[in-house]
Amino acid sequence: MMSAASAAPPSPDPYANYRELTLRGMVLGALITVVFTASNVYLGLKVGLTFASSIPAAVISMALLRFARGSNILENNMVQTQASAAGTLSSVIFILPGLLMAGYWSGFPFWQTVLLCTSGGILGVIFTIPLRHAMVVNSPLPYPEGVAAAEILKAGSQEHAEDGSADSGIREIALGGAISGLVSFCANGLRVMADSASYWFKSGAAIFQLPMGYSLALLGAGFLVNLACGIAILLGIAIAWGALVPYFSSVTPQPADMDMASYALSLWKNKVRFIGAGTIGVAAIWTLITLLKPMIEGMQLSFKAMSGKHEQGRNRIEQDLSPTAMIAWSVGMLLMLGLGFHHFVDAASIPNGLGWLLVVACTALTFFIGFLVAAACGYMAGLVGSSSSPISGIGIISLVIISLVLLLIGESSNLFADEGSRQFMVALTLFSGTAVVAVASVSNDNLQDLKTGWLVHATPWRQQVALIIGCVVGALVIAPVLEMLYEAYGFTGAMPREGMDASQALAAPQATLMTTIASGIFRHSLQWDYIFTGMGIGVALIIVDVLLRRKQGMNMSLPVLAVGMGMYLPPAVNMPIVIGTLLAAWLRRRIRTHYGNNNAAGPLKRAERTGTLFAAGLIVGESLVGVLLAFIIAFSVTSGGSEAPLALALENWDTTAAWLGLAAFVAGALVLSRRVLTAAR
Repeated sequence: MMSAASAAPPSPDPYANYRELTLRGMVLGALITVVFTASNVYLGLKVGLTFASSIPAAVISMALLRFARGSNILENNMVQTQASAAGTLSSVIFILPGLLMAGYWSGFPFWQTVLLCTSGGILGVIFTIPLRHAMVVNSPLPYPEGVAAAEILKAGSQEHAEDGSADSGIREIALGGAISGLVSFCANGLRVMADSASYWFKSGAAIFQLPMGYSLALLGAGFLVNLACGIAILLGIAIAWGALVPYFSSVTPQPADMDMASYALSLWKNKVRFIGAGTIGVAAIWTLITLLKPMIEGMQLSFKAMSGKHEQGRNRIEQDLSPTAMIAWSVGMLLMLGLGFHHFVDAASIPNGLGWLLVVACTALTFFIGFLVAAACGYMAGLVGSSSSPISGIGIISLVIISLVLLLIGESSNLFADEGSRQFMVALTLFSGTAVVAVASVSNDNLQDLKTGWLVHATPWRQQVALIIGCVVGALVIAPVLEMLYEAYGFTGAMPREGMDASQALAAPQATLMTTIASGIFRHSLQWDYIFTGMGIGVALIIVDVLLRRKQGMNMSLPVLAVGMGMYLPPAVNMPIVIGTLLAAWLRRRIRTHYGNNNAAGPLKRAERTGTLFAAGLIVGESLVGVLLAFIIAFSVTSGGSEAPLALALENWDTTAAWLGLAAFVAGALVLSRRVLTAAR
């Protein structure tokens, strides 16, 4: 809700002698990573969504390690850092199954998949290390999930129990978790509440939507996000659903066999989302440009630390992996990437010289595009959290760039003389794009984890090592889980055996989209005008943002990435975030009005702590129920049962479910507001 959570840790260091990266912690983190990665892979392939694993892992770690001798808050933090790889690296499923859909692979080669995921994930860790000073230590970015995880760790730690703050913190987290967990179970388990609702109407031929989502976890995330970001997301929703969808629906006749809502959603998926991806791409480039100076400064600090280790040793919370280690890891991962690309290209009947050119090109593209998107993804995570960051949008942009480069190489070498070569280039694009998504997803998570570590006084380089371990464990899990799910269900358009029930196939919606894009580029059928339109919107918004900042200082801004996210992500995801930011701003204003600006510091601080803890509880409750339901659904489906085994299947219940979902959401917001205002007294 407020900015005090970003305050620097005090000195002297009270945690200097605490154990952090322990063997038992690494084993526990590996076990959580295995379980969460498998769950995320299944859910991502089934419905196109994954859950953030940092906060559930923090809760599980605290519950288990508090019975172990000598456990502490820093050890718990290392466990959640390592396990967070589960919620991030599994994002490779947004592209990788496309290799089967394109008809190139007939399964998931274990070592190729492991090499790709490991090298991409570790590069994501390394690329974001120079950004820590600029985007974590000296940044106003809210990092809602990182702050929430830190508050959870503090609330459950013995280190914060002396003044009774830990007990009160646990109560707030428990209350928020109980409310959101119950609502999530009723909505996603029993299916007696709706998780979203929309009101559709027409003005002439133009179709409009007033959307709403009922996720209390996203309400909690929005509560921790600043107002400028919330307004920017709302602007993106308005552009998408108040301008673009109505325009396209007014100029294109609605098919007779489609209802109004289905037609509008198809326009959004096939046209507006590409416009949003173009806006995100331009905003990502602009973000990188604006971060270039602080990123260089962060790298300079790292090199200075290498030449003055005695100074670094006195300030534990400033210690990143050394530049020597970063260079070694980068070179090692580049070699690993090159090996993976070599095996992939070597399996095709490509002339040797051209084959090596493709290996070098793909390795270089992955490295440089990955480096560019790392900053953008870290920034997006800082704005709205890891779970709401549009990784698939970054995947689209990466695929477009990779496809264009490989298309140029292929046409200049007459590689497209036959359809088999064209299919190979589509597959190579998807393979390269998977590596970039691995970089982007882990970058998206690393700075969030480093924010948590900064707030609980963790040692950054130990966190970075923990996340590297998590990437390796996650990569080892992803390949066999993908193979198992493919053999059991198949994917839409790619079945392993004849006679399988196509209705049971996993949809893998993002992978289907990515395959369509890559194929469209190589077959010259992609509609570029939508992407160019989005880029134009992005440039216009950047100009507005620059003018606002120059005129009003830092008090007014328009985060362009957030606008792009408002256009690209489903409105049911965006709206609760927006409402959370507006609610936080209203509560802050009400407290200041009641106490006066001169006397509001104390009440605002108390309100901030309570609001942060309760919002963290909202995120925790829904996340844990999501994990539980994932296991139940997976067990049911693998046993031949339903995809909704707990659903009550009430007849004529849709309208009632929508009103119940709205009532539960409003009730959650009211309880949150009451807790905050009570704490301010």
